[in-house]
Amino acid sequence: MKQTKLRTKQIKHNDNISFPVGTALAVKKYTKKLEFEDLFSKFKQKGIPLKNLVDALISYKLSENLSLTRGSDWINRDEVLEEFGLKSFEQKTLYRAIETIGENYQEVILDLQDILFSQYDFTHTDINMDWSSLILWGDKASLARFGYSRDHRPDKKQITFGVSELRKPINIPIGLTIAPGNVNDQTHFQTTFEQVSSCLRKNSLVIFDKGANGKDNLNSVIASKMQFLTAKKLNSSDDKLIKKFWNLKIDEIDAKEGIHGFKQVFPSRTNYFFFSEKLEQENISSALRKAERQLKEAKDIEAASLKGKALPKRFRINNILVNATIEYQTKLKSLSDEQAFELVKKASITGREGFFCLTSSQNLTLKEALILYREKDSVEKIMHSLKNEINIKPLRVWSDNSIYGALLIGYLAHLIISLIRYDEPELKSFSTKFIKISLSNLTVTIEKLDIFRKRRIYSNFDPINELICLKNEAIT
Repeated sequence: MKQTKLRTKQIKHNDNISFPVGTALAVKKYTKKLEFEDLFSKFKQKGIPLKNLVDALISYKLSENLSLTRGSDWINRDEVLEEFGLKSFEQKTLYRAIETIGENYQEVILDLQDILFSQYDFTHTDINMDWSSLILWGDKASLARFGYSRDHRPDKKQITFGVSELRKPINIPIGLTIAPGNVNDQTHFQTTFEQVSSCLRKNSLVIFDKGANGKDNLNSVIASKMQFLTAKKLNSSDDKLIKKFWNLKIDEIDAKEGIHGFKQVFPSRTNYFFFSEKLEQENISSALRKAERQLKEAKDIEAASLKGKALPKRFRINNILVNATIEYQTKLKSLSDEQAFELVKKASITGREGFFCLTSSQNLTLKEALILYREKDSVEKIMHSLKNEINIKPLRVWSDNSIYGALLIGYLAHLIISLIRYDEPELKSFSTKFIKISLSNLTVTIEKLDIFRKRRIYSNFDPINELICLKNEAIT
């Protein structure tokens, strides 16, 4: 009988090993450039080189990245150990390494600043600053406190962290500060600013949001012979300006978004007052959603009261040490649904919708101030990337030093990605996630020719990982 179809190829066992090597090549290239050998060797002279463990941990954060507790298993594979010049080690060795770099994370950041500014001639030293929080799983770290949760988990203790980055077009992080979870942005500002101020040039512009805007913070910037640009919270005096806004001499800033504004020049600062049609629509939509939530909550409370049931848990004080008797009386009995909704809508819509105000020690044009402040979103993207692409969360650690160490590893991983984008302008618009995927795609297969000889076969090159790993480098 004549065969008309190809038989399925038989898979035969071999001892070849394949693993993603692009990330390791990129990490080693940049840790060499950033002088990690000298930077970390002073913290640990004996045993496994700390620099090699840091290289492996950063590569882990940029590849599989399940959790630091499982990083030991990922690194303790023969091919990975060989790639980073390591010998097999116990998990507690990795914990001690994280604790060690965490104990010295402030010194690491300051040394890195010196190295960065000696390696690169940056065109400016204007910075964006921002702060966020991370919930903490575990209760033994003294940093863990209840505070305002950006992760929408007010029931969990957290830590706060701040990042400073050189603004556009550089977009490289140069600072990381970590504080207890109950530290607000105004307080955290001082630590974050002090960490980077010594490496900034005179008259550098410091840009941050209104959460950190306070008299002491603005004075600190001016005392350091630098300039500030921030947003300010609207107050009752601003309401007077809002009422007569359209009668003032205003300029059109952005026809597409319907942005208009005017300047107020004072001896020590300039205010930039804006109205945005797009923002107005967003604010009103948000206010209407809030009104709907409040109406629903009132109905839930009334329904529970009429039926003699306990209030829904979200309306109660959830503390075993507090014994409170609370009486609720709603206005719903005398109002129709339409009247009730109009009542809460009126309370939710303030008349400030669409208006916002920036303030600066520099006398900028309205457009310059708006563009500079909007470009601050690049540091917000760093925060997002650290949380969701570098995956510094969730934090499942116990001691303060291990928290510092875990966040420092994530920061170093993002620093390397930022330097890749800065060094290779073609990659400027590529996301952290996309660069991570490309590096992970570059694979090496270790083919065992015989008991003594091995051959390394590289595959899955693409334009991105070639640019990062092969430029001025030889893969051997």
